[in-house]
Amino acid sequence: MKGRFRMTDSAVELLDALAGDDPAMQRLMEEETINLQVARLVYDAREAAGLTQQQLAKRVGTTQSVISRLEDADYRGHSVTMLQRIAKALDMQLSLRFVPFPRPHPRRKPAVAT
Repeated sequence: MKGRFRMTDSAVELLDALAGDDPAMQRLMEEETINLQVARLVYDAREAAGLTQQQLAKRVGTTQSVISRLEDADYRGHSVTMLQRIAKALDMQLSLRFVPFPRPHPRRKPAVAT
């Protein structure tokens, strides 16, 4: 096994190495990455507005525990409707978009040069 592993401090490299060529693991990691991004988006927007979870919850018309769950990277119940309510409460607009994968994706066939 000597020479098979190298040291890295890159989380992306570590996660890619863990997922390997396993499509199920890659899909799980993609989902978890999205959950983390949404949680961070809500947290960052609330912090930038200078609000506590309780204050944002009041503006949104929900409870502090709901805001706490939305800011938790392990939460899987995000809805566009709730994100729109949060954006409106922060006097912001929610923007969604589709973007290409940053690297070759296992479910896509590579382009063939002709």
